[in-house]
Amino acid sequence: MPETPTPFKYTLLHRDAGTAARRGTFSTCRGVVQLPTFMPVGTRGTVKGVELRQLRETGAEIVLGNTYHLMLRPGEKIVKELGGLHAFTGWEKPMLTDSGGFQIFSLDRLAKITEEGAAFRSHIDGARFHLTPERSVQVQEDLDSDIAMVLDHVVGLPNTRRAIEDAMARTIRWAKRSQDAHRLETQTQFAIVQGGLEYDLRKICAEELAALDFDGYAIGGLSVGEPPQAMYDCLEMLCPVLPAEKPRYLMGVGRPEDILEGIRRGVDMFDCVMPSRNGRNAMAFTDEGPKRLRNARYERDPRPLEEGCPCPACQRSLGYLRHLFMTGEMLGPILLTIHNLTYYQRLVAGARRAIEEDRFTEYCAEKYAGWAASRGGQFNPS
Repeated sequence: MPETPTPFKYTLLHRDAGTAARRGTFSTCRGVVQLPTFMPVGTRGTVKGVELRQLRETGAEIVLGNTYHLMLRPGEKIVKELGGLHAFTGWEKPMLTDSGGFQIFSLDRLAKITEEGAAFRSHIDGARFHLTPERSVQVQEDLDSDIAMVLDHVVGLPNTRRAIEDAMARTIRWAKRSQDAHRLETQTQFAIVQGGLEYDLRKICAEELAALDFDGYAIGGLSVGEPPQAMYDCLEMLCPVLPAEKPRYLMGVGRPEDILEGIRRGVDMFDCVMPSRNGRNAMAFTDEGPKRLRNARYERDPRPLEEGCPCPACQRSLGYLRHLFMTGEMLGPILLTIHNLTYYQRLVAGARRAIEEDRFTEYCAEKYAGWAASRGGQFNPS
Protein backbone atom coordinates (compact mmCIF):
# COMPACT_ATOMS: atom_id res chain seq x y z
CA MET A 1 0.00 0.00 0.00
CA PRO A 2 1.46 3.43 -0.93
CA GLU A 3 2.19 5.84 1.94
CA THR A 4 0.36 8.61 0.06
CA PRO A 5 -3.00 7.37 -1.21
CA THR A 6 -3.48 7.56 -4.97
CA PRO A 7 -6.49 9.75 -5.82
CA PHE A 8 -9.46 7.72 -6.96
CA LYS A 9 -10.16 8.92 -10.45
CA TYR A 10 -12.30 8.02 -13.45
CA THR A 11 -10.76 8.90 -16.83
CA LEU A 12 -12.82 8.86 -20.01
CA LEU A 13 -10.61 7.72 -22.92
CA HIS A 14 -13.15 7.44 -25.72
CA ARG A 15 -16.89 7.39 -26.37
CA ASP A 16 -18.28 5.15 -29.10
CA ALA A 17 -19.54 7.20 -32.05
CA GLY A 18 -22.78 5.27 -32.46
CA THR A 19 -23.82 4.47 -28.88
CA ALA A 20 -23.40 5.68 -25.31
CA ALA A 21 -20.67 3.06 -24.70
CA ARG A 22 -17.62 4.44 -22.89
CA ARG A 23 -13.97 3.38 -22.77
CA GLY A 24 -12.28 4.56 -19.60
CA THR A 25 -10.16 3.72 -16.58
CA PHE A 26 -10.62 3.94 -12.83
CA SER A 27 -7.53 4.50 -10.66
CA THR A 28 -7.27 3.00 -7.18
CA CYS A 29 -4.45 2.65 -4.66
CA ARG A 30 -3.80 -0.89 -5.85
CA GLY A 31 -3.94 -0.35 -9.58
CA VAL A 32 -5.86 0.95 -12.55
CA VAL A 33 -8.96 -0.88 -13.76
CA GLN A 34 -9.69 -0.83 -17.49
CA LEU A 35 -13.34 -0.06 -18.22
CA PRO A 36 -15.75 -1.56 -19.16
CA THR A 37 -14.89 -4.40 -16.79
CA PHE A 38 -16.39 -7.55 -15.35
CA MET A 39 -15.67 -8.38 -11.70
CA PRO A 40 -15.60 -12.06 -10.68
CA VAL A 41 -17.45 -12.68 -7.43
CA GLY A 42 -15.31 -13.96 -4.56
CA THR A 43 -18.10 -14.18 -2.01
CA ARG A 44 -16.16 -15.60 0.94
CA GLY A 45 -12.71 -14.41 -0.08
CA THR A 46 -12.36 -16.82 -3.00
CA VAL A 47 -13.83 -17.38 -6.43
CA LYS A 48 -14.98 -20.95 -5.89
CA GLY A 49 -12.45 -23.50 -7.13
CA VAL A 50 -10.10 -20.99 -8.79
CA GLU A 51 -6.56 -20.34 -7.52
CA LEU A 52 -5.25 -16.76 -7.77
CA ARG A 53 -2.79 -17.44 -10.58
CA GLN A 54 -5.60 -18.97 -12.61
CA LEU A 55 -7.85 -16.02 -11.78
CA ARG A 56 -5.24 -13.53 -12.97
CA GLU A 57 -4.80 -15.51 -16.19
CA THR A 58 -8.49 -15.07 -17.00
CA GLY A 59 -7.75 -11.34 -17.38
CA ALA A 60 -9.56 -10.23 -14.22
CA GLU A 61 -8.35 -6.90 -12.82
CA ILE A 62 -10.76 -6.43 -9.90
CA VAL A 63 -12.60 -8.93 -7.70
CA LEU A 64 -15.71 -8.54 -5.57
CA GLY A 65 -15.90 -9.66 -1.93
CA ASN A 66 -19.05 -10.03 0.16
CA THR A 67 -19.35 -7.98 3.34
CA TYR A 68 -22.23 -9.99 4.80
CA HIS A 69 -20.58 -13.38 4.44
CA LEU A 70 -17.13 -12.22 5.57
CA MET A 71 -18.66 -10.48 8.56
CA LEU A 72 -20.22 -13.79 9.63
CA ARG A 73 -17.19 -15.96 8.81
CA PRO A 74 -14.42 -15.53 9.71
CA GLY A 75 -15.40 -12.06 10.98
CA GLU A 76 -13.97 -8.75 9.83
CA LYS A 77 -11.72 -8.41 12.90
CA ILE A 78 -9.93 -11.64 12.03
CA VAL A 79 -9.49 -10.47 8.43
CA LYS A 80 -8.08 -7.16 9.72
CA GLU A 81 -5.73 -8.97 12.12
CA LEU A 82 -4.44 -11.03 9.18
CA GLY A 83 -3.63 -7.92 7.15
CA GLY A 84 -6.92 -7.05 5.46
CA LEU A 85 -8.72 -8.74 2.60
CA HIS A 86 -5.83 -8.47 0.13
CA ALA A 87 -3.29 -10.10 2.44
CA PHE A 88 -5.91 -12.55 3.70
CA THR A 89 -6.74 -13.79 0.19
CA GLY A 90 -3.44 -13.09 -1.60
CA TRP A 91 -5.14 -10.95 -4.29
CA GLU A 92 -2.97 -7.88 -4.87
CA LYS A 93 -5.12 -6.07 -7.42
CA PRO A 94 -8.16 -3.89 -6.64
CA MET A 95 -11.09 -5.31 -4.70
CA LEU A 96 -14.65 -4.10 -4.24
CA THR A 97 -16.83 -5.09 -1.32
CA ASP A 98 -20.59 -4.87 -1.41
CA SER A 99 -22.47 -3.48 1.57
CA GLY A 100 -24.59 -6.46 2.59
CA GLY A 101 -27.81 -4.83 1.39
CA PHE A 102 -28.60 -7.43 -1.25
CA GLN A 103 -27.94 -10.30 1.13
CA ILE A 104 -30.37 -8.76 3.62
CA PHE A 105 -32.93 -8.54 0.80
CA SER A 106 -32.33 -12.19 -0.09
CA LEU A 107 -32.75 -13.25 3.56
CA ASP A 108 -36.29 -11.80 3.40
CA ARG A 109 -38.06 -13.46 6.35
CA LEU A 110 -34.92 -13.42 8.49
CA ALA A 111 -34.49 -9.63 8.29
CA LYS A 112 -36.36 -6.63 9.68
CA ILE A 113 -35.66 -3.23 8.13
CA THR A 114 -36.00 -0.03 10.18
CA GLU A 115 -34.65 3.48 9.71
CA GLU A 116 -31.70 2.55 11.92
CA GLY A 117 -30.68 -0.45 9.83
CA ALA A 118 -31.39 -4.14 9.32
CA ALA A 119 -31.80 -6.67 12.11
CA PHE A 120 -31.35 -10.25 10.99
CA ARG A 121 -30.32 -13.71 12.07
CA SER A 122 -27.33 -15.48 10.63
CA HIS A 123 -28.28 -18.12 8.08
CA ILE A 124 -25.44 -20.21 9.56
CA ASP A 125 -26.30 -20.49 13.25
CA GLY A 126 -29.20 -18.12 13.91
CA ALA A 127 -27.05 -15.57 15.77
CA ARG A 128 -28.51 -12.04 15.86
CA PHE A 129 -26.87 -9.24 13.87
CA HIS A 130 -27.68 -5.60 13.34
CA LEU A 131 -26.28 -3.99 10.20
CA THR A 132 -26.51 -0.21 10.03
CA PRO A 133 -24.93 2.06 7.41
CA GLU A 134 -22.21 2.92 9.93
CA ARG A 135 -21.61 -0.72 10.80
CA SER A 136 -21.32 -1.64 7.11
CA VAL A 137 -18.71 1.11 6.68
CA GLN A 138 -16.76 -0.12 9.70
CA VAL A 139 -16.78 -3.73 8.49
CA GLN A 140 -15.59 -2.72 5.02
CA GLU A 141 -12.86 -0.50 6.44
CA ASP A 142 -11.64 -3.46 8.50
CA LEU A 143 -11.69 -5.57 5.33
CA ASP A 144 -9.66 -2.78 3.65
CA SER A 145 -11.16 -3.11 0.19
CA ASP A 146 -10.41 -0.46 -2.43
CA ILE A 147 -14.05 0.29 -3.23
CA ALA A 148 -16.77 0.03 -0.58
CA MET A 149 -20.46 0.13 -1.35
CA VAL A 150 -22.83 2.08 0.88
CA LEU A 151 -25.67 0.19 2.55
CA ASP A 152 -28.87 0.38 0.51
CA HIS A 153 -32.44 -0.84 0.87
CA VAL A 154 -33.32 -3.34 -1.86
CA VAL A 155 -36.89 -4.44 -2.64
CA GLY A 156 -38.02 -7.08 -5.09
CA LEU A 157 -39.87 -6.38 -8.34
CA PRO A 158 -42.70 -6.10 -9.10
CA ASN A 159 -43.68 -4.10 -6.01
CA THR A 160 -45.94 -1.27 -4.94
CA ARG A 161 -44.84 2.29 -5.68
CA ARG A 162 -45.10 3.08 -1.97
CA ALA A 163 -42.65 0.31 -1.04
CA ILE A 164 -40.24 1.30 -3.83
CA GLU A 165 -40.37 4.99 -2.88
CA ASP A 166 -39.83 4.23 0.80
CA ALA A 167 -36.76 2.07 0.03
CA MET A 168 -35.39 4.69 -2.38
CA ALA A 169 -35.67 7.52 0.15
CA ARG A 170 -34.11 5.38 2.87
CA THR A 171 -31.24 4.50 0.50
CA ILE A 172 -30.46 8.22 0.10
CA ARG A 173 -30.48 8.80 3.86
CA TRP A 174 -28.31 5.74 4.46
CA ALA A 175 -25.85 6.91 1.79
CA LYS A 176 -25.33 10.20 3.63
CA ARG A 177 -24.82 8.35 6.92
CA SER A 178 -22.32 6.03 5.23
CA GLN A 179 -20.43 8.98 3.81
CA ASP A 180 -20.30 10.70 7.20
CA ALA A 181 -18.96 7.52 8.83
CA HIS A 182 -16.23 6.90 6.26
CA ARG A 183 -12.62 7.48 7.43
CA LEU A 184 -10.25 5.23 5.45
CA GLU A 185 -8.34 7.36 2.91
CA THR A 186 -7.15 4.38 0.88
CA GLN A 187 -10.73 3.26 0.29
CA THR A 188 -13.43 5.01 -1.71
CA GLN A 189 -17.21 4.67 -1.59
CA PHE A 190 -19.75 4.14 -4.34
CA ALA A 191 -23.39 5.09 -3.79
CA ILE A 192 -26.26 2.90 -5.03
CA VAL A 193 -29.24 4.22 -6.98
CA GLN A 194 -32.57 2.57 -6.14
CA GLY A 195 -36.11 3.23 -7.33
CA GLY A 196 -37.27 0.06 -9.04
CA LEU A 197 -38.73 0.68 -12.49
CA GLU A 198 -40.23 4.00 -11.43
CA TYR A 199 -38.24 6.38 -13.61
CA ASP A 200 -39.08 9.51 -11.63
CA LEU A 201 -37.91 7.86 -8.41
CA ARG A 202 -34.69 6.64 -10.06
CA LYS A 203 -34.04 10.17 -11.31
CA ILE A 204 -34.63 11.69 -7.87
CA CYS A 205 -32.33 9.12 -6.25
CA ALA A 206 -29.59 9.68 -8.84
CA GLU A 207 -29.74 13.46 -8.48
CA GLU A 208 -29.73 13.36 -4.68
CA LEU A 209 -26.77 10.97 -4.59
CA ALA A 210 -24.89 12.93 -7.26
CA ALA A 211 -25.16 16.01 -5.02
CA LEU A 212 -23.25 14.06 -2.33
CA ASP A 213 -20.32 13.67 -4.79
CA PHE A 214 -19.35 10.02 -4.42
CA ASP A 215 -16.46 8.65 -6.50
CA GLY A 216 -18.74 6.21 -8.32
CA TYR A 217 -22.39 5.27 -8.71
CA ALA A 218 -23.96 1.85 -8.79
CA ILE A 219 -27.36 0.90 -10.16
CA GLY A 220 -28.98 -1.56 -7.78
CA GLY A 221 -32.31 -3.30 -7.53
CA LEU A 222 -32.40 -4.58 -11.11
CA SER A 223 -32.35 -8.17 -12.36
CA VAL A 224 -34.58 -9.05 -9.40
CA GLY A 225 -37.57 -10.31 -11.38
CA GLU A 226 -38.26 -7.73 -14.10
CA PRO A 227 -38.04 -8.56 -17.85
CA PRO A 228 -34.65 -7.79 -19.46
CA GLN A 229 -36.12 -5.08 -21.70
CA ALA A 230 -37.49 -3.28 -18.64
CA MET A 231 -33.96 -3.23 -17.22
CA TYR A 232 -32.56 -1.92 -20.51
CA ASP A 233 -35.17 0.83 -20.64
CA CYS A 234 -34.33 1.82 -17.07
CA LEU A 235 -30.62 2.04 -17.93
CA GLU A 236 -31.44 4.08 -21.04
CA MET A 237 -33.14 6.63 -18.82
CA LEU A 238 -30.81 6.52 -15.85
CA CYS A 239 -27.27 6.58 -17.25
CA PRO A 240 -27.55 10.11 -18.70
CA VAL A 241 -28.67 11.35 -15.26
CA LEU A 242 -25.61 9.93 -13.49
CA PRO A 243 -22.42 12.06 -13.36
CA ALA A 244 -20.51 11.63 -16.62
CA GLU A 245 -17.15 11.98 -14.82
CA LYS A 246 -17.76 9.00 -12.49
CA PRO A 247 -17.86 5.24 -13.15
CA ARG A 248 -21.24 3.51 -13.39
CA TYR A 249 -21.69 0.02 -11.96
CA LEU A 250 -24.65 -2.27 -12.71
CA MET A 251 -24.84 -4.61 -9.74
CA GLY A 252 -25.43 -8.35 -9.99
CA VAL A 253 -26.19 -8.42 -13.72
CA GLY A 254 -24.29 -10.91 -15.78
CA ARG A 255 -25.79 -12.60 -18.82
CA PRO A 256 -23.38 -11.83 -21.69
CA GLU A 257 -26.15 -10.04 -23.59
CA ASP A 258 -27.03 -7.97 -20.51
CA ILE A 259 -23.41 -6.86 -20.23
CA LEU A 260 -23.33 -5.75 -23.86
CA GLU A 261 -26.67 -3.95 -23.55
CA GLY A 262 -25.48 -2.27 -20.35
CA ILE A 263 -22.26 -1.12 -22.03
CA ARG A 264 -24.29 0.15 -24.99
CA ARG A 265 -26.16 2.44 -22.60
CA GLY A 266 -23.11 3.74 -20.73
CA VAL A 267 -22.41 1.26 -17.90
CA ASP A 268 -18.75 0.64 -16.99
CA MET A 269 -18.70 -2.13 -14.36
CA PHE A 270 -20.49 -5.45 -13.88
CA ASP A 271 -20.45 -8.42 -11.52
CA CYS A 272 -22.36 -11.68 -11.36
CA VAL A 273 -22.02 -15.22 -10.03
CA MET A 274 -23.35 -16.60 -13.33
CA PRO A 275 -20.04 -17.54 -15.01
CA SER A 276 -18.77 -19.39 -11.94
CA ARG A 277 -22.09 -20.90 -10.85
CA ASN A 278 -22.98 -22.07 -14.35
CA GLY A 279 -19.47 -23.42 -14.79
CA ARG A 280 -19.86 -25.57 -11.69
CA ASN A 281 -23.06 -26.90 -13.23
CA ALA A 282 -21.55 -27.97 -16.57
CA MET A 283 -22.66 -24.97 -18.65
CA ALA A 284 -20.06 -23.13 -20.72
CA PHE A 285 -20.44 -19.72 -22.35
CA THR A 286 -19.07 -19.50 -25.91
CA ASP A 287 -19.41 -17.35 -29.00
CA GLU A 288 -21.58 -20.14 -30.41
CA GLY A 289 -23.96 -19.89 -27.48
CA PRO A 290 -24.04 -21.88 -24.23
CA LYS A 291 -22.92 -25.51 -24.24
CA ARG A 292 -24.30 -27.92 -21.67
CA LEU A 293 -21.59 -30.50 -21.30
CA ARG A 294 -23.67 -33.26 -19.77
CA ASN A 295 -25.42 -33.55 -23.14
CA ALA A 296 -24.73 -36.94 -24.75
CA ARG A 297 -23.85 -35.24 -28.04
CA TYR A 298 -20.42 -34.36 -26.60
CA GLU A 299 -19.51 -37.88 -25.43
CA ARG A 300 -17.23 -38.62 -28.42
CA ASP A 301 -16.57 -35.03 -29.49
CA PRO A 302 -12.81 -34.48 -30.05
CA ARG A 303 -13.09 -30.72 -30.62
CA PRO A 304 -12.04 -28.11 -28.05
CA LEU A 305 -14.73 -26.31 -26.11
CA GLU A 306 -14.01 -23.12 -28.06
CA GLU A 307 -11.43 -22.48 -30.77
CA GLY A 308 -9.06 -19.61 -29.98
CA CYS A 309 -9.78 -19.49 -26.25
CA PRO A 310 -6.52 -19.57 -24.24
CA CYS A 311 -8.01 -21.11 -21.08
CA PRO A 312 -6.96 -24.59 -19.87
CA ALA A 313 -10.44 -26.05 -20.45
CA CYS A 314 -10.07 -25.33 -24.15
CA GLN A 315 -6.86 -27.35 -24.28
CA ARG A 316 -8.99 -30.47 -23.69
CA SER A 317 -11.68 -32.09 -25.79
CA LEU A 318 -15.39 -31.70 -25.24
CA GLY A 319 -15.53 -35.45 -24.70
CA TYR A 320 -13.01 -35.22 -21.87
CA LEU A 321 -14.77 -32.29 -20.21
CA ARG A 322 -18.07 -34.18 -20.34
CA HIS A 323 -16.36 -37.21 -18.84
CA LEU A 324 -15.21 -35.13 -15.85
CA PHE A 325 -18.76 -34.05 -15.08
CA MET A 326 -20.31 -37.46 -15.65
CA THR A 327 -17.83 -39.05 -13.22
CA GLY A 328 -18.09 -36.32 -10.60
CA GLU A 329 -14.45 -35.25 -10.87
CA MET A 330 -13.83 -31.84 -9.27
CA LEU A 331 -11.59 -30.81 -12.17
CA GLY A 332 -14.66 -30.42 -14.40
CA PRO A 333 -16.26 -27.54 -12.42
CA ILE A 334 -12.84 -25.93 -11.94
CA LEU A 335 -12.00 -25.95 -15.65
CA LEU A 336 -15.42 -24.72 -16.74
CA THR A 337 -15.40 -21.93 -14.14
CA ILE A 338 -12.03 -20.77 -15.47
CA HIS A 339 -13.33 -20.95 -19.03
CA ASN A 340 -16.45 -18.92 -18.26
CA LEU A 341 -14.50 -16.27 -16.39
CA THR A 342 -12.05 -16.10 -19.29
CA TYR A 343 -14.95 -15.79 -21.72
CA TYR A 344 -16.40 -12.85 -19.79
CA GLN A 345 -13.02 -11.11 -19.71
CA ARG A 346 -12.63 -11.69 -23.46
CA LEU A 347 -16.13 -10.27 -23.95
CA VAL A 348 -15.38 -6.98 -22.13
CA ALA A 349 -11.87 -6.73 -23.63
CA GLY A 350 -13.43 -7.03 -27.07
CA ALA A 351 -15.97 -4.39 -26.09
CA ARG A 352 -13.18 -2.03 -25.06
CA ARG A 353 -11.45 -2.45 -28.43
CA ALA A 354 -14.71 -2.01 -30.31
CA ILE A 355 -15.48 1.24 -28.48
CA GLU A 356 -12.00 2.57 -29.27
CA GLU A 357 -12.64 1.78 -32.95
CA ASP A 358 -16.19 3.24 -32.97
CA ARG A 359 -17.65 -0.14 -33.91
CA PHE A 360 -19.48 -1.23 -30.79
CA THR A 361 -22.78 -1.75 -32.63
CA GLU A 362 -21.03 -4.06 -35.09
CA TYR A 363 -19.35 -5.90 -32.22
CA CYS A 364 -22.70 -6.59 -30.58
CA ALA A 365 -24.15 -7.74 -33.90
CA GLU A 366 -21.27 -10.20 -34.35
CA LYS A 367 -21.82 -11.66 -30.89
CA TYR A 368 -25.59 -11.88 -31.35
CA ALA A 369 -25.15 -13.62 -34.71
CA GLY A 370 -22.97 -16.28 -33.12
CA TRP A 371 -25.37 -16.83 -30.24
CA ALA A 372 -28.32 -16.95 -32.64
CA ALA A 373 -26.71 -19.71 -34.71
CA SER A 374 -26.89 -22.06 -31.73
CA ARG A 375 -30.58 -21.31 -31.32
CA GLY A 376 -31.47 -21.81 -34.95
CA GLY A 377 -32.63 -18.29 -35.58
CA GLN A 378 -32.43 -14.61 -34.69
CA PHE A 379 -31.04 -13.66 -31.30
CA ASN A 380 -33.00 -11.16 -29.22
CA PRO A 381 -31.30 -10.10 -25.98
CA SER A 382 -34.61 -9.37 -24.31
